[in-house]
Amino acid sequence: MKYHIITYGCQMNKSDSERIAGALNQLGFRPAPGAETADLIVFNLCSVRQSAIDRATARVQNEKRKTKNKKSKTKILLTGCILGKDKGRFRKTCDGIFKIDDLPELPSILKVAGFKIADREKARDRHYLDIEPNYESSPVAFVPIMTGCNNFCSYCVVPYTRGREISRPAEDILREIKNLVRKGVKEIWLLGQNVNSYGIERKTQNAKHKTTAQKSKLINFAKLLKIVNDIEGDFWIRFTSSHPKDLTDEMIERFAKCKKITPYLNLPIQSGDNKILKAMNRPYSVADYKKLVKKARSAFKKCRQGLESWLALSTDAIVGFPGETKKQFKNTKKTFREIAFSAGYISRYSPRPQSSAFNLKDNIPPPEKRRREKELVKIIEESALNFNKQFIGKSVDALVLQKRNGFHFGKTRHHQTIKFPSGKNLTGKFIKIKVKKATAYGLEGKKY
Repeated sequence: MKYHIITYGCQMNKSDSERIAGALNQLGFRPAPGAETADLIVFNLCSVRQSAIDRATARVQNEKRKTKNKKSKTKILLTGCILGKDKGRFRKTCDGIFKIDDLPELPSILKVAGFKIADREKARDRHYLDIEPNYESSPVAFVPIMTGCNNFCSYCVVPYTRGREISRPAEDILREIKNLVRKGVKEIWLLGQNVNSYGIERKTQNAKHKTTAQKSKLINFAKLLKIVNDIEGDFWIRFTSSHPKDLTDEMIERFAKCKKITPYLNLPIQSGDNKILKAMNRPYSVADYKKLVKKARSAFKKCRQGLESWLALSTDAIVGFPGETKKQFKNTKKTFREIAFSAGYISRYSPRPQSSAFNLKDNIPPPEKRRREKELVKIIEESALNFNKQFIGKSVDALVLQKRNGFHFGKTRHHQTIKFPSGKNLTGKFIKIKVKKATAYGLEGKKY
């Protein structure tokens, strides 16, 4: 039997899909090159934005039509971040919906969907993150250190779709990373909805989660970074996502001192106006955020030398939040100019059922949201270009990720995309590149 997984959303969803693949492989399934040859299609969905769920709905319906037209026995299962209101319409076009937490019970789920699966040992005390992933062939690997979220930002549904925060035991994380390094992985991403709150134990009524979380005494994120940094091998460490309210001085110091951790920090600000931040249930002020940025940049200047002392700072922001006035958006623009991010991910506010902001009037017209998005993107492009121009004439370390159309493409330690002419295939290698050109979206150069 063959399977095909279609993934939407963030890096966490991508990581979850690798564990879904691992679970299916253990049951004797094998990956299909595409949905058209699969006996099982698994959609791993994202509900963060309405546009994402709309795209997924169309794709699920399309795959269902194909199976009907071919009179195929292909089954379709759904998992991931799915709101309760969406489950009703999806049930008409799929053969089953399961929570990602229930992945250890996949044999039973497949039986209900119509597959003949041999009886196996029950997994009532096993967490889904304990399942060995089927990593994609890549020099980059995503390692979840926790799942769920406790922050309840007013625009977000993650606490409702993923549940409360659960941290993985450090020994499980370290075992997974050591195995990846032995296999030649060059870049490790530590993942969580809020990695900064890793290790803060919380009570849970779910026996599976409780068993996993209490395997060992949990450490905090700063200590975890130190332990991962001390693993032998030639590899980089990155992490996402960080909540400003939990970014401590200890973390900043550890971040700067651990040399395998790349000089790149994604720190979502979401808005540059205090009233909007409060309405978003983001418990920090713009001034608080600026202090964190100053501390982080100062720590790198103190602890590192040369290019490594330049911290690349990216952020996330939402425009058109309910009630956002022109003056408040102007404050956000001012904040972005003052901080000078090296990259940014801007999204237009999308009402999500179950989130507290869903009860607010979505009073910013779509054209105005698009206009504000463009204005903020332009500011980021200006600061990103200025940041990248500093690298012209410098030699940078890069991890080569792919070869395409006569060029190699990779990432620098500052997470810039870099392009250079290809010769022999260098995918998966660390190399030095002499930077010749900079744009707002990356660098170009030649092998040093």
